[in-house]
Amino acid sequence: MTVTAYDLSGRVALVTGAASGIGRASARSLASAGAVVVCADRDEPGVRETAALIDKAGGRAEPRALDVTDKAAIARTVAGIVRDHGGLDILAAVAGIMHSSGVLDTSDDDLDRVLAVNFRGVLHCAQEAARAMADRGGGSIITMSSSAIDTGARGLLCYSVSKAAVVQLTKTLATELGPLGIRANTVAPGFIRTPMTAHYGTGADGVFDERAQARAEESLARMSPLGRVGRPEDVAPAVLYLASDASAFVTGQILRPNGGVAMPW
Repeated sequence: MTVTAYDLSGRVALVTGAASGIGRASARSLASAGAVVVCADRDEPGVRETAALIDKAGGRAEPRALDVTDKAAIARTVAGIVRDHGGLDILAAVAGIMHSSGVLDTSDDDLDRVLAVNFRGVLHCAQEAARAMADRGGGSIITMSSSAIDTGARGLLCYSVSKAAVVQLTKTLATELGPLGIRANTVAPGFIRTPMTAHYGTGADGVFDERAQARAEESLARMSPLGRVGRPEDVAPAVLYLASDASAFVTGQILRPNGGVAMPW
């Protein structure tokens, strides 16, 4: 495998959830490989900061405000990318939310809210991206699942179910879109230190306790053979691999940068 297999020069990528965490790290990684990256998120200041970081590093990026629960906005965003850049080659659908509640305490509203972002948002982004990629002759769709697909996750019913749905969606995308030259794969990280996972240190009163977060992360680190929790930069190379020609014969697969906390066959 040569370094050129990871070269994304001339390609256009859309990264959702790009304002922070894994989305930001993924956008920066794709840009460092030469892609023009459209950084999308409902957090406008955050996504502008991501684009500025990429520009400062010598890459090409532009911020777009996008709420992935708005199907029409997704269509407008992809149409704008095609208009401005001639097409779309890569989708990294990273945007997601987390909700904590036990099975007996989870409401329909809780489930609907999480599925709207974590599943339907991914589906709608993939649909629009696939249409654009088909016109381009192919592309790569990368979704974000979780190690929660491999084990029972106490208190994370909505999140776990949504991420399991993303896996099956990704396999279906790979099956149906392969003849169009479009690959689809999912990344299933373990615990990654991001703003979204700060809930471990957030009490019922909504106040964040850094010491509580540290204790939670120490416990989670002991679950990994590597003895630490993950960072967004541990996941971004997996996104780059799946976006690039290095994975040209890989589709319908689950890539698990999880520190060894789950080792399914």
